[in-house]
Amino acid sequence: MTKANNYQLPSNFELDKSVQLFKAFGDQTRYKILFLLADKSLSVNEIAEEIGISQSATSHQLKLLRQTELVRGIRAGQKINYELSDQHIITIFEQVREHVRERDPYHRK
Repeated sequence: MTKANNYQLPSNFELDKSVQLFKAFGDQTRYKILFLLADKSLSVNEIAEEIGISQSATSHQLKLLRQTELVRGIRAGQKINYELSDQHIITIFEQVREHVRERDPYHRK
């Protein structure tokens, strides 16, 4: 007979939301968009130009990022600028970069 462990697994809601976030971060184009928005809010065209993909492809990726609540659009007249939803996303980026750089032989001290 095995001893029961007292692990508190995440709720289904928390699991679903967490997996959605990791999926959003798991695409290079979306990751680039999030990285750009960590510095300032940008329009679809500004993002598309910076990462070198079409406005249509950028809009599609932004839609997915909005659905996961990582990004929000702020209307400024006729134009919509996109920004990160909150500070937690920047913290995630900082943690990931620190983790990756620890293993990168070119960034080791």
